[in-house]
Amino acid sequence: MKPIIREAKLEDKPFIEEIASLTWGGEDYLARVFDEWLGDNFYVLEVDGKVIGTAKLTLLPGKVGWLEGLRVHPDYRGRGYGRKLHSFMLELGERLAREGEIEALEFSTYFLNRESIAMAKRDGFSITAKFFNLGASVETFEPERAGRTELSMEDLAFGIIPLGWKFVHRSGEALDWLREKGEVYEINGFKFLAPKGEVTFTPLSTGLACLKAMLPGMAWVAREKGRGEFDIMIPSGMKPVLPGLKRLGLFLWDETEEPNVLVFRKKLV
Repeated sequence: MKPIIREAKLEDKPFIEEIASLTWGGEDYLARVFDEWLGDNFYVLEVDGKVIGTAKLTLLPGKVGWLEGLRVHPDYRGRGYGRKLHSFMLELGERLAREGEIEALEFSTYFLNRESIAMAKRDGFSITAKFFNLGASVETFEPERAGRTELSMEDLAFGIIPLGWKFVHRSGEALDWLREKGEVYEINGFKFLAPKGEVTFTPLSTGLACLKAMLPGMAWVAREKGRGEFDIMIPSGMKPVLPGLKRLGLFLWDETEEPNVLVFRKKLV
């Protein structure tokens, strides 16, 4: 039977839970966001009645179509299904651009995702930002309570702001979006940001001393959410603090001297 790409349906959830359980050592977020994504440019690829792939386009501030959730079941990889999903999403993006909904497509990926990077470059995407994503274990720190606080434009020091693995360009619209989708915490006079329910943190102050002051609060938030580990996302310009962060107990999943998170962009209009 010919592969079919269609909008995701509620009855697809068991298939997607299976794909998530086989991705990133079972730590994939796809199953957690399934209900939220339904009906919002969330697509699946079906082969012989089985959902074996997914892809999502999310509208972000600044008329950006954010590509995410591209997955292919491990048993079906290497057969061109990822390319098929990617091409379908490009066509969707171009249609939304013609309709005035978006002006560019963007996505982020891990630096070792060579197939995705090569595919993006072939399709006219270019790197617009680079970040370091570092991991940490809660038990490494003495967790200290962090309080919830508000986010202001003055807190947004970077031109591109991460919220988990999504990235938005600094603007008033982006500020409103971050307030809606994120949670902001403060400890020792420093603020950090995370997607609701998640534990990938964006420090809103730079410098090793600032990060050191925030880490016990991040560990506390992660512990409160029942997680044993958490991540921090910092821009590539903070590379000089990496040795200090490693001494504090943070680590890179794969050792590298270069940023391990790449943000791509393709302008459509």
